Amino acid sequence: MGRHFEVRAASMAATAAKKSAIYMRASKEIYMAAKRGVPDPNANLALRAAIDKYRKSCPRDVIDRAIKKAQGGDATNYIEGRYEAYGPAGSYLIIDTLTDNSNRALVNVRTIVTRKGGHLGDVSYNFEQLGLLDFKYEGSEEELEELLILGDIDVREISLEDGIAEVQVEPSAFNACKALLEENGINDFEYAQVTYKANDEITLEGEDLRKFQELLDQLDDCEDVQNVYHNVAL
Repeated sequence: MGRHFEVRAASMAATAAKKSAIYMRASKEIYMAAKRGVPDPNANLALRAAIDKYRKSCPRDVIDRAIKKAQGGDATNYIEGRYEAYGPAGSYLIIDTLTDNSNRALVNVRTIVTRKGGHLGDVSYNFEQLGLLDFKYEGSEEELEELLILGDIDVREISLEDGIAEVQVEPSAFNACKALLEENGINDFEYAQVTYKANDEITLEGEDLRKFQELLDQLDDCEDVQNVYHNVAL
């Protein structure tokens, strides 16, 4: 399978507007994680995961402000939502939202999808949930496999390509796997999340690809959208 399959949230270009969208997503997710538990990432696994998710894409002050906002007893409450959709040319999407207005989120997501020729509908059966960790690794695939097996990690798949390891685990084993890797000196993750992988990918070209990329870009720009998963190889 390799580490390049597209199960990650839709990537965002490094423009000022895109950075602002990333910062907003990070702020909401970190704020909610801190508000639901203690504001200490060492004692709050959800908060730690949220910080790790955005550590490379957000300045530290964005993260700190979100935690301080939760500590200050702010009354803002964000509602989680999930929408499934058929996109253009046989594409499938799972769209997660985090919003202070669920009605607005539904309208925004539905409008974006339908304008690109898609519609909301059940597609989750085309995806499976898994824990995914990508990181630099200097050893062999066999050494990494032995480390995880001896650590009693429920591994699905391991691959090593160009010095980057990809480890797929059961969602329930994600935290244990990450902790074990960190205990063994692996702390710089290129990607480490519980995510969704399409059972079968499709390849789009020409006008279909352009339309699908525009759909992703518009979802990226939507203030209510938090994560997007899809079955298109990009």
